[in-house]
Amino acid sequence: MNKRQQDLFGTLPPWEEDEARACLVARIVFASPPHGPLDYRVPEHFSGVLAVGKRVRVPLGRSNRGQQGYCVQLGYDTACAGPLKTILEILDDQPLLSPAMLGLAEWLAEYYLCPLGTALEAIVPAGVRGSMGTRELTFLSVPTRVAARITQLQLPPKQQQALEVLASSPRPLTVQELARAARCTVAPINALRGKQLVQSQRRRVASVEITDRAEAAQSPPELNADQQQSLDTILEALDSGRQETFVLHGVTGSGKTEVYIRAIEQLIGFGRQAIVLVPEISLTPQTRQRFRSRFERVAVLHSHLSQAERHWHWQRIARGEVQVVVGARSAIFAPTPQLGMIVLDEEHDASFKQDQIPRYHARDVAIWRARAERIPLVLGSATPSLESWHRTQTGEFRLLDLPSRVLQRPLPEVTTIDLRLEFRRSGGGAISRPLHQSVTQALREGGQVILLLNRRGYSTSIQCPSCGHVVRCKDCDIALTDHRVEHLAICHYCDYRCARPAVCPECGFAGIRFSGQGTQRLEQEIARRFPGVTALRMDSDTMQRPGSHEAALARFRSGEVQILFGTQMIAKGLDFPNVTLVGVINADTGLNFPDFRAAERTFQLVTQVAGRTGRGERGGQVLVQTFNPEHPAIQAAARHDYQRFAAQELPTRAQFRYPPYETMARLIVRSPSET
Repeated sequence: MNKRQQDLFGTLPPWEEDEARACLVARIVFASPPHGPLDYRVPEHFSGVLAVGKRVRVPLGRSNRGQQGYCVQLGYDTACAGPLKTILEILDDQPLLSPAMLGLAEWLAEYYLCPLGTALEAIVPAGVRGSMGTRELTFLSVPTRVAARITQLQLPPKQQQALEVLASSPRPLTVQELARAARCTVAPINALRGKQLVQSQRRRVASVEITDRAEAAQSPPELNADQQQSLDTILEALDSGRQETFVLHGVTGSGKTEVYIRAIEQLIGFGRQAIVLVPEISLTPQTRQRFRSRFERVAVLHSHLSQAERHWHWQRIARGEVQVVVGARSAIFAPTPQLGMIVLDEEHDASFKQDQIPRYHARDVAIWRARAERIPLVLGSATPSLESWHRTQTGEFRLLDLPSRVLQRPLPEVTTIDLRLEFRRSGGGAISRPLHQSVTQALREGGQVILLLNRRGYSTSIQCPSCGHVVRCKDCDIALTDHRVEHLAICHYCDYRCARPAVCPECGFAGIRFSGQGTQRLEQEIARRFPGVTALRMDSDTMQRPGSHEAALARFRSGEVQILFGTQMIAKGLDFPNVTLVGVINADTGLNFPDFRAAERTFQLVTQVAGRTGRGERGGQVLVQTFNPEHPAIQAAARHDYQRFAAQELPTRAQFRYPPYETMARLIVRSPSET
């Protein structure tokens, strides 16, 4: 920053300066190059209207229409003789960013090495930034000077009635709303506007009015001693107003959600708000229903919302009308004016990491936001990330333990099936003989079954047996996955797509081989092995339409579906008491990845999916198919023993200086030329 800029943004208000020389200057940043910041002169008619956090349109380069940017700073220049361009238009009536959220954006840009404008675009949803899903309406209100003498005015009865109704309204009303409330036509209202007895303001609002469907009220269950102790510790931090981060480590089915709800009930009593993050969209409907049965005003934020729906929820949150915000990772940016607590359920989950710029991790953003706003943060999981666990051991975070399930229900018995032996016996297929027999028995007894295979598509590898060529993504150099139903080969990293090859593209051999198991192939095998049984596949290919997750889980909950199978979205957080069997088709799908977290993620996935059964009075069973039954991660998962896994894995991390002992960053270099 040069001397002129330092003087500019360190200057006192204009009445202490030479009014003839001082002018108001705004610092603007942009989401696209050049990102700025750039300084612009604020014209006199915008003085008092422009505020930090509003969007503006400014001249930039050769653009005749101007470029949209964010005002991030305002100050007075005492030597405003420089050739500063002038702001053309202010785009927002109210700031889109509070000082707290602007501070969060600045940290996000610095920590994740991205332009500030890009960080702001991540915080403010597209449905709020643009006019899509909104409409412009005129809102009427009564000026203070008129309200003070409203009884002295000599007006026709209809006009008098409309004016009194508007004056008594707690918020501005549209013309149509006022006409309905005053039981009159628009003619008396227009007459009041003509007499300048009411003032009008144009602003954009969501074009939909979403009805919050209240769930049937549920009586809160009685807490056990461990739940009560954890709750008391969180409430102590809430009551004292101190910032503290808690890791709520509870086995699957131990009642972590009830602890969250009780703590949130306490803070809502003081007029505060809470944010609850869940890793998968598939969990959001269930979590929303649970919270709506206990709270009056719950907002939901996730990527399956339309732009209009997101805009409507965002406005309600910003006005303080929402008690609890439930959503996926982007909900951490909810504009809550009275935030009192943040909860990350399943805090270990990789879905909390954003894979586009800015590549933020919702857990780290939550830690920063909780510290900045001095509020408690609760990280809940049956399998905490080793980073969070290590911080409990060093005293940075506080550990709360729920070692047993509610109602003292036992954890399900986990049995491993050695696929090396089964492959020689059965000669192929995704479902081994022991798993087939257990599924048949569970269905015969009226139970439901969950089968996990964490691979989409039909075949996970396309290779020529003649020349050895593997069909790979032209951008990522990753092996493409065969999607037989769509007749496509798809990259699951960048979504590159091409036609499914009939012959080897390298040598032309006609016997190209499709190998490996995906959920599409598993779907065919289930239909063949269990005729007449209703099965449902849940993966990102089948759950793309809005409401599809909720509809699928409702069918399973009602008993219409007997077998639910799919990828990791069915492995965590779901609570179905009638599930008596869980089968892991191949626990090794992620175990051999060239990733230092491969063992940790395998342990977490197997432990989480095992926890989907045994939640009812009938108990449950888990069968884990693996080619590595002796692997420490598989062994620890079979025993539901998180501490044993952490004790084995952390020394290896320390030896090779991996997180949590060191911080790692990934650098990506791109060029048309590899050299």
